Amino acid sequence: MAREKCRTGGLETQKDRLKQNCLQDVVEELQRFVEDDSVPDANAPERAAHRYLTNRPGQFNYQDALLAGLPIGSGEIESAHRYVIQDRLKRAGAWWKLKNAKHMLALCVCRANQEWDRYSQSRRQQAA
Repeated sequence: MAREKCRTGGLETQKDRLKQNCLQDVVEELQRFVEDDSVPDANAPERAAHRYLTNRPGQFNYQDALLAGLPIGSGEIESAHRYVIQDRLKRAGAWWKLKNAKHMLALCVCRANQEWDRYSQSRRQQAA
């Protein structure tokens, strides 16, 4: 995509830029609004957003994620602990040794990521 197509605009345009993998353009535009260092972090949302984006350069391939039908919003991903972890480990009367809980969580994450077949195949190969 030509860089010119990624330039200019407000919040919705910035969201569209991210969906088109134009992260650098978003970072450059945001830089113009970053608060002075004398402003406390609690009162500096642009600085926080700029820091978040620049500290995670390889984590914004939204274009491919959208094409693959994957969620790009952090809310769905961050709330996964409720249905991936808590549903399994916080059952009434359940208790876990730390080692066993780690193994169970690994299996739950494997299933949630739809990698169960690949995991099963690798276990069968190891057993052979």
